[in-house]
Order: sequence, then C-alpha cells, then structure tokens
Amino acid sequence: MSAVAPIADGRVHVSLPELIALRSRVARAPAPPVTSRVQRSGQRPSRLHGRGMDYAESRAYQAGDDVRRMDWRLTARSGVAHTKLFQEEREGRLLILLDTNASMRFGTRTRFKSVQAARVAAMAAWYAVRGADRVGVLAFGGQRQLLRPQGGSRGALAVAGALAAWDALPPGEDESLSAALQRAGRLMHGASRVLLVSDGFAVDAAARGRMLGLVAKAEVAVLTVADPLELSEPPAGRYPFAHRGVHYDVVLQGERQRSDFARSLGEGHRRLDDLCDGLGLRHRTLDTSADPLDAVVALLGTARAR
Repeated sequence: MSAVAPIADGRVHVSLPELIALRSRVARAPAPPVTSRVQRSGQRPSRLHGRGMDYAESRAYQAGDDVRRMDWRLTARSGVAHTKLFQEEREGRLLILLDTNASMRFGTRTRFKSVQAARVAAMAAWYAVRGADRVGVLAFGGQRQLLRPQGGSRGALAVAGALAAWDALPPGEDESLSAALQRAGRLMHGASRVLLVSDGFAVDAAARGRMLGLVAKAEVAVLTVADPLELSEPPAGRYPFAHRGVHYDVVLQGERQRSDFARSLGEGHRRLDDLCDGLGLRHRTLDTSADPLDAVVALLGTARAR
C-alpha cells in the first residue's frame, strides 16, 4: 500500500502556494540596501582586469599591464602612462541553514515551527533575490538536503519548491547543530551570508567552535522559531499532545509544575540565544503565529559589502 501524501494545509505541513504568495508581501518591504558591489576576499576587495567590472582607480603603468586598460585621459593630463584598475562585480550569495529536526514538528498556535521556519526561509529567499543576491538552502536534521544558490525569481521559486518537497518527505535521524555547521562550512558555494533558522534544540557543546569557523567565512544571522508555549509559562490546565501518532494529555496545575514545564520547553531558544549573545551574532526570536517579514528585514536588510 502506498503512503498517503500529507495535506499541505500551511499549518502542519508546508503549503507551496503560500510560500510563492509571500513574494507580494516582500515586494512591499523596504528594498535591501547595498553599500558596494564588491565581494570580500578576506578583508580586502580583489582588483582584477577584465570587462563587466567596476572601475576602482588608476595607477602608473607597469610592464605587463593590459594596454586595452590604459587611462588615456589621465595619461594625457599627467604626461605619465596610467592604467585602470577594476574591481570584479559579483552577485552576493545567501545560504539559508534550515533546521528540520523532529523538535521543529511541534505547534500549539496557528502552525508548526517547521511550517513557520519554511515561511521564514521563503521570505528570506524572495528578499535576497530582490536585492540581486543568489540564494540557496542547506537543510539539516531530519532532512539533509542542499539546494545550491540560484539567482532571480527562478532561485526563490526553487527554494519554495524545495521547502515544500522536503517537508513532505519522511523524517530521518536528528542532527546536532555542530555537525550541521561543519557541513555548511564545506558547502558554502561562495555564500557571503548565512541565515540560520532553528528552534535551538540542536545546539550542542561543540556548536560554538563550529559557529566561529563559519563566522570567519561569512556574515551570520540567526532567527529562532519558537512556539508561544515555549516563550512563557503556561496557565493551569490540561494540554493534549501528539507525537508519532501517540496522543496523550499533560495536566499542569501547581506553579512549580508549570514553571518546570516552561523551563523544559524553552530550553532550545535559550541555548540559541546564549550562543548568539556569546558570539555577538545578530538574532531575532519569532513565534509561530507571527508574521516573519519584519524579522527577516531586520536580519538581512542591513547594509553589507559585496
């Protein structure tokens, strides 16, 4: 008997039409600022000769310089031969690092964390390509997939399609954040920025060192997705839960019981907040019922060098 495909309701499972429709929301957001179209190589932009590149400056001609790059006006004015230097014009690249661990398949309000994370990733993709960046996604956890960076509307549509397709697949084994960061470091594909979208439960002791290695290669921002029940102490009551087809109730009455429950549920976002604060990373926390647009713009809309 063949497996029944999940219903893409936008609550428990990702809805591809919704991810595509987010394009119109992003189109009304402030345009991404760009301070320079030069991509960094270490701490200094590279100077290259060739066509389709931005003019940087002129200097005195040296033996071996391309005579087609002579700065004839400065040469005539100064009486000394000068040649033009150019900086290569490149597209920026954003890699979205998406948590698909089992803890993301949880939600008490509006939608699962996994669905909200997909909405965040889709909005980030639409926003990135609006700023002429290429965008790709590296999924870790239950799905270990890579969509290489692509540009334009085709790139954002590819991201949306991948998010919906991966969400519909049977989940695999969980993965730690340190292992995911190690893979990301090998699979950057020229990305100059990374956006981590996670609930934080994958954070482990080795994640800090791996994150430091990633920060050395790219600008890193973090968006923590959390269920409202993970962000504040729940009121007294009976809470129905389901996990892997098993349904059960959690009864919370006393203040200490509710406090311990809230502390356990909130462990993930606290771990990720501590990691970001310790490394000085830009980060935001978003609950599952919120609109991701402001958080995405806050994290990706800052001026950056290319």
